[in-house]
Amino acid sequence: MNPELLWVLGLLAAAVTLFVIGKPRMDVVALLMILALPLTGILDIQQTLAGFSDPSVVLIAALFVIGNGLVRTGIAYRLGDWLVAKAGNSETRLLILLMLTVAGLGSVMSSTGVVAIFIPVVLGVAARLRVAPGRLMMPLAFAGLISGMLTLVATPPNMVVHAELRRAGLDGFSFFGFTTIGLTVLGLGIVYMLLTRNWLSPANHTDDTGAPRLTLVDLAQAYLLDERERRLRVRADSPLANQALNELELRQQHGINVIAVERQRKLRTLLLMATGNTQLEPGDVLLADPVSPAIGLFDTYHALGLEPMPLAHSYFSLHAHELGLAEVALPPESQLPGKSIQELAFRSRHKLNVVGLRRHGQALQGVLVDEKLKPSDTLLVAGNWKDIHHLQSQNRDFLVLSLPAEVDEVAPAARKAPYALLSLLVMVGLMVSGLVPNVMAALIGCLLMGAFRCIDMDSAYRAIHWPTLLLIVGMLPFAQALQQTGGVDLAVGGLVNLMGEAHPRIILASLFVLTALIGLFISNTATAVLMAPVAIATAQALGASPYPFAMTVALAASAAFMTPISSPVNTLVLGPGQYRFSDFVRIGVPFTLLVMLISILMVPWLFPL
Repeated sequence: MNPELLWVLGLLAAAVTLFVIGKPRMDVVALLMILALPLTGILDIQQTLAGFSDPSVVLIAALFVIGNGLVRTGIAYRLGDWLVAKAGNSETRLLILLMLTVAGLGSVMSSTGVVAIFIPVVLGVAARLRVAPGRLMMPLAFAGLISGMLTLVATPPNMVVHAELRRAGLDGFSFFGFTTIGLTVLGLGIVYMLLTRNWLSPANHTDDTGAPRLTLVDLAQAYLLDERERRLRVRADSPLANQALNELELRQQHGINVIAVERQRKLRTLLLMATGNTQLEPGDVLLADPVSPAIGLFDTYHALGLEPMPLAHSYFSLHAHELGLAEVALPPESQLPGKSIQELAFRSRHKLNVVGLRRHGQALQGVLVDEKLKPSDTLLVAGNWKDIHHLQSQNRDFLVLSLPAEVDEVAPAARKAPYALLSLLVMVGLMVSGLVPNVMAALIGCLLMGAFRCIDMDSAYRAIHWPTLLLIVGMLPFAQALQQTGGVDLAVGGLVNLMGEAHPRIILASLFVLTALIGLFISNTATAVLMAPVAIATAQALGASPYPFAMTVALAASAAFMTPISSPVNTLVLGPGQYRFSDFVRIGVPFTLLVMLISILMVPWLFPL
């Protein structure tokens, strides 16, 4: 073993030790390695800094931007809504649906991209269900890695091994050649994550110790609004059709306060905030607050041509990304006490509706338009989030109290959602077709997001998680260093010399272990490049079929579950999940051994030796 290799192994051991200790930060450790490698003379400056131009680094940065575009247009939150709706209050059902969805998408596109897109979705869902993000982030990463075992195009190592078989004059793997084993691993992974969530660090099990933020539903309940919410459809024969709200005077004459209007347009539903100029159309669905007594209410609906519609959940929950609630207090210098709610003219002046009033901590009921305000009163107003934020600047007469938690999920570019989906589909289509490299497909997706104004440059730069990129860039030079100093050749030669006479299944297990270990320090693609020819040559020397050996290398290259630096997928969830280095070791090592067991049992059965 030459002195240069000893230096490389020493630096690698030092980096891993610092990662385990957790001090300094991982990105700082990566920068230290970038300094150490050229100072020791093992690599030159160009080789050490080559990671900054590596396509995978640019790809990850671009996918952060794509994910941000999906958040800004509300698509990510709608996907979260779908997951929550299907999972209900069951964390178990949520975990299963999450892993199935991520693995399915990752089987036809970059797993790194899928995980980057789902991180904000999972954070939002965890906040809504009041589940620690760490209980969902690692299942997200594992599903992303397992997706690489489902199809031929799911991950670059599969294509590398396939190409090596073709170069050897053999037929490659079919598109679904991996699927049987991959589905088995996915099923095992779901069960495994359900059983091992409690193995994570204690910090990941507890929710925030502070008081939980109020939600829209909490505010509606505090002002008894949840007891009055109604959805009313305007029938074709309704006398309200084709008339403006300020002409109808529904609140003054019938005690019906219209907050917003759902209107069908082609394939989507528009939500219009109710103003005096809002003109009702046949088929509109009114989100209303009927503040008059319940007695005689249905007779009123019939006379007005309104048909009650089902309402399974609060309409503030259904439209949380557009329709908001805020509690408004009157500061000491306010000139409003003594005036009635009608005199405030909230709807005409601020485009907001007063839907509740609390006095001395008690919600008042009935028709409130003529109620005189008192200094201690708090109002509940409903309307567009943009108008609520604008009200915050009117701090002379109004004091907007803490906004509900849903304000964090407001999509500033919600109307651009179809264009964001189009950009995403173009990117995925280009990746699946292989017309351009993945990094080019991602950059095209970013440019389309910008051209359609789903994102702006400031938000794009803020979306990139720079510590993650620095960590990846800092570890990439070790691949070059290990190759130049003979470290990889030494490990491969040892395998052939030691295991050449062993049973083929033992050799498969050894190949898996060596590939997985090398993958701890260099990219899984580089690992596949190094190990695929060794696997095929070993099979030929033994007079065995090369397919099980090549498949074992491909599966092991995707089994990067053991450390947060063994795959960009793991690195992505490290911060959001608040994980320690040891969490991945504790969860990942046993699962890697299980995947190895499945591989050495199933691979020879599907691809006979």
